[in-house]
Amino acid sequence: MDETGGDIVDWGHFEKARAELGPGFIRILSYFREDGVKSVAAIEQAMREENTVALVMPAHTIKGEARQFGAEPLAKVAELIESTARLCIETRRFPDELVADVVKMRKLFDQTIALFDQATNPLKSRPGAQGGFGRRANNQNFGRI
Repeated sequence: MDETGGDIVDWGHFEKARAELGPGFIRILSYFREDGVKSVAAIEQAMREENTVALVMPAHTIKGEARQFGAEPLAKVAELIESTARLCIETRRFPDELVADVVKMRKLFDQTIALFDQATNPLKSRPGAQGGFGRRANNQNFGRI
């Protein structure tokens, strides 16, 4: 991954979505986080339970939402999981070959969320920011005997 996360997020697409969504952008981005956490967990659970049908909807959800914010690599992994699962439903088999892709999806989702946080949270995006407000007071012993 490069420093800017350009190989994980298309920042031009991300900024276009931010402009189009206006004041609702942060709220909708928070839905992506919430839905994504649930969807990735549901996909992992479906893999553990060998439930092919349960792979389809959460993968479809992540695919669409990731594309909305310019996270194309995440969307492509989700699309692969969704399409493979759909094919396997028709052929009545479990897609064991998706294990590595599910692991990759978790990693990409976590990296994507971290990059989105960095781009939208002023405390995380400022160099040297450690959280909190104002400067740390250096005179804590002032006036003490």
